Amino acid sequence: MKRREFIALAAGAAALPFAAHAQQQAMPVVGFLRSTSAANSAHLVAAFRKGLAEAGYIEGQNVAVEYRWADDRLDRLPAMVADLVQRQVGVIVVNTLAAQVAMKVTTTVPLVFASGSDPIRLGLVASLNRPSGNVTGVVFTVSDLMAKRLGLLHDLAPKANIVAVLLDSNYPEIEIVAKDAEAAGRATGQKILIVKATSEGEFDAAFAAMVQARAGALLVGGGPTFNNRRRQLVALAARHALPASYVNREYADDGGLMSYGASQTDGYRRAGIYVGRVLKGAKPADLPVELATKFELVINLKTAKALGLTVPNSMQLLADEVIE
Repeated sequence: MKRREFIALAAGAAALPFAAHAQQQAMPVVGFLRSTSAANSAHLVAAFRKGLAEAGYIEGQNVAVEYRWADDRLDRLPAMVADLVQRQVGVIVVNTLAAQVAMKVTTTVPLVFASGSDPIRLGLVASLNRPSGNVTGVVFTVSDLMAKRLGLLHDLAPKANIVAVLLDSNYPEIEIVAKDAEAAGRATGQKILIVKATSEGEFDAAFAAMVQARAGALLVGGGPTFNNRRRQLVALAARHALPASYVNREYADDGGLMSYGASQTDGYRRAGIYVGRVLKGAKPADLPVELATKFELVINLKTAKALGLTVPNSMQLLADEVIE
């Protein structure tokens, strides 16, 4: 072997371990997909990043995140999922509506959902303990809390004989939630008025229907469309002087009277932790679906005063937070 050839061969051999190490250290990419717009979702992104950090991943340092927002146009979701798959992301975080679409687009890329619906009933997983395929996630179910929410609202607005329940028509379990509300109303002796809305453009008509029916209080259901437009809903409830209960504490932070439900931000934090585990090699099928563990009662005293309501001391002591 000639001296020049030997030097070239030795140099190439020395470079191989470095190249292989660089390839192994390539930054993983995570997809973050919601059916809503980015507006009003900063708290969810922050919670997701916190979970990622707890799992050892810092965005921009050792993991990259590709964000996609469908702006409530569900027809855009298939192309968005396909784009993320083409970019070879290691895992995709999805909300309920995005999860249903993503499952039809890919059976190989891991999916981690953060959902307020029953994942078994929706067909997202085969079981909670042993999810099948490429899907697992975190659930912050709100449908089975209807009786508790109605009871708390009754304590604040005991004179309300008719309670309107505003539901998102896009919410996958809308009929189940409606039945839960009606059953809870029978238990408390209150008449339940089910009102549905598909988009922000239908909010005014929905509230007009409540006023016409002489509803004395309001329960606002869950769903990404409502959550993303919580300020509009809070403003409409105030305009019509309706004592209202909501599912997430962000509503109370934005001026809503009261919220009770599982913490959505905690759900996204735990979804971030699951993403980290998947990036480290865990298979979604081996990660049990996590159920809600953190529930919050938040009361806004300023809003109660504006509505002429007195919040019992017992309820204030029960609350996780009282906003003054």
